[in-house]
Amino acid sequence: MSVLVDSDILIEVSRGRDQEIVSRWTKLGDSDDAILYSPVTAAELWAGARPREYEALANLFRVLLCAPVDGETGRRAGDYLRQFRKSHGVELGDALIAATAVHNEAALWTRNRKHYPMKELLFY
Repeated sequence: MSVLVDSDILIEVSRGRDQEIVSRWTKLGDSDDAILYSPVTAAELWAGARPREYEALANLFRVLLCAPVDGETGRRAGDYLRQFRKSHGVELGDALIAATAVHNEAALWTRNRKHYPMKELLFY
């Protein structure tokens, strides 16, 4: 199985304050599951990082796999926006993350499930 980790989870992992998330992270790291992130997540985290956090953030991304985003992923994200933007407030970043998870057959690990109303999306 593959798990696509959302920004909120990586922030919690890097802070180490939520023991439940840290414990699940450790368990996931000890498994054979691939741990993926979206380029959208990388952009969100780098945009909010402080210079003193750069090295730790770079080290975190080094142990993860960047999930590819291609034309099919973009098309699926566009479908999600068309379906859920008005009804659920889905934004471009969330649509791309969801489409990336579905395209890569990965479960999405997020605390913000309300941002992801897509029925075919699996959660970790």
